[in-house]
Amino acid sequence: MKNTGNLKITTPNDNEIVMTRVFNAPQKLVFDAFTKPELLKRWFGPHGWSLDVCEIDLKVGGGFRFVLVGPDGVRMGMRGVYREINAPKGSVHTESFDDYPGESTVTSVFTEAEGKTTLTATVSYPSKEIRDLVIQSGMEHGAAESYDKLAALLSEI
Repeated sequence: MKNTGNLKITTPNDNEIVMTRVFNAPQKLVFDAFTKPELLKRWFGPHGWSLDVCEIDLKVGGGFRFVLVGPDGVRMGMRGVYREINAPKGSVHTESFDDYPGESTVTSVFTEAEGKTTLTATVSYPSKEIRDLVIQSGMEHGAAESYDKLAALLSEI
């Protein structure tokens, strides 16, 4: 699957990555695609990866646990806790990966205009070093492929 180039990534300061993507779907549907396991399992993860574990307790103080499985059988786990939920406009949650140091805070804002929804996800890390490790891990490529898969799914439902 080829990246479409529709994901924009910026680093506005030493501790943050901001990802922006427009989806041709209403706000509620895009929010649901980020918070409902039955939809997440259909798109989350880069090409060739599957979401083997997808547990979500969508409430403030509730958490999530995801385990992705790659084409070579490698497993990548992640988890977090919801700090704020303002459905369908956005959420704030912590996020940490099993094999990477530190915990980030992800602020997702879904803004609808003329039937399209812009996702702005700001990921804040405890240090520049951790932010840079994440960038070097291939996060941009994986996120771009995941969002391309989501765009395809949204066009089908």
